[in-house]
Amino acid sequence: MTERYVPHPSFLIPYSSFLIPHPSSLILMRIAVLDLGTNTFHLLIVERDGQDNWHVLLKNKIYVKLAEEGIQRIGAAPYARGLQALRQFRAQLDEAGVLQENIRAFGTAALRTAENAPDFLREVWDIAQIRPESISGNREAELIYKGVRQAVPFPDHRVLILDIGGGSVEFIIADRERVLWQKSFPIGVAVLFRAFHHSDPIAAEEIVLLREFLDKALDDLWQALEQFPCPTLIGASGTFDVIDIFLLDPATKPELYGYLALSEFELLRVLLTQSTLAERRAMEQLPDERVEMVVVAMVLIQYVLQRGGMGDIYTSTYAMKEGMLAEIRGEK
Repeated sequence: MTERYVPHPSFLIPYSSFLIPHPSSLILMRIAVLDLGTNTFHLLIVERDGQDNWHVLLKNKIYVKLAEEGIQRIGAAPYARGLQALRQFRAQLDEAGVLQENIRAFGTAALRTAENAPDFLREVWDIAQIRPESISGNREAELIYKGVRQAVPFPDHRVLILDIGGGSVEFIIADRERVLWQKSFPIGVAVLFRAFHHSDPIAAEEIVLLREFLDKALDDLWQALEQFPCPTLIGASGTFDVIDIFLLDPATKPELYGYLALSEFELLRVLLTQSTLAERRAMEQLPDERVEMVVVAMVLIQYVLQRGGMGDIYTSTYAMKEGMLAEIRGEK
């Protein structure tokens, strides 16, 4: 097992204790960030008290599955679900009294690639007076790193950060001080599920085809790992939340991150990849929105661990939306 870095107690700071820079140009009481992902839309509203500390006021996530009918075009049903989710977010923003200038919304893979994404973004403004910014994959990776490093006690060596979205997957090679390499690949779990998971349970042949696809599609990652080997994987939210739920005891794990050995992950991977859809739906620990696509996500994680020669895994509660907040706080 890799020796773990034990952080100074001040390193891991929950929302309720964040110290915020207080330049005269930054007078914020309540701010909101919206992460509009391909599978899930997230809303986070935070409030700053009179002592310059942040408190979480509201967190909400709505599973919209924008790529349900393919990522090249948002289908009619997911299009409507997305707009309805933003209507709900608008009502919550109004109820919380968040000023318009204190709302930031970022759209990721589906909202930067779908041919009708510009129409969707225009309707979001017309219906909900929210103006999302469609960001690049590299910008997404940058924000993920800024979020993860607030939550996870990085070891004294390089790590590979992995964020698995519905439309894209972001990889970041970094240490506690800087990013050494990063790239976004348009192969999120919605894409992989539609292309490779057709049998129930997934067939061995489908797993072989998926791994062969990843071998070629992630060629830039394999080259980067040769230059910058990483003994440890850090997984940000999504499927890694599932790993937390199954393998880590909430009574003993830290609030913002988890840690497990490779052998623990492998037991869960086998359980999920050999299960049928009905069996996964019957698993009380598995959120409904993960039952379909968790299998291809587990195959992806296992292949990255294997090709990268990694021996342990950290899981991060924080990801892109917390990176947005870090920027608002003025962190570099």
